Amino acid sequence: MEEQLDKKKSFWIFLAWAAAVLATAGSLYLSEVMHFAPCSLCWFQRIFMYPLAILLGIAYSRGDSGIVTYALPFVVIGGGFSLYHTVLQKLPHDSPLAACGPVSCQGDYLNWFGFITIPMLALVAFIIILTALLRLRKLDRQ
Repeated sequence: MEEQLDKKKSFWIFLAWAAAVLATAGSLYLSEVMHFAPCSLCWFQRIFMYPLAILLGIAYSRGDSGIVTYALPFVVIGGGFSLYHTVLQKLPHDSPLAACGPVSCQGDYLNWFGFITIPMLALVAFIIILTALLRLRKLDRQ
């Protein structure tokens, strides 16, 4: 029974780590390979995503479910920036709110299917990580 619980915990930590690594690698690919300049809000999202790739990787390698306490603030704050950025991109393009730096926060380098944008992908990653961490917390309380 205990071994099965440990496997479940390990799965949720791995899922959170994999989402963070994929989001980190994706953002680096878009900026360093595709040469898409990140806007100010993209930088804030990166500030909260990149450490998660490291912290969750260490937690996975150690089987440390105590990471939830330390990772949740990064996820909530970074997810808030992603949500705000996603909403901002959906505003009319002449909105003064979009002038957030040298690169417009409404810049739309990637637009799959007419609605999937870079900040939306970051938001999805933060939601996956949040879900995994909350499941992990629930398993810890059992």
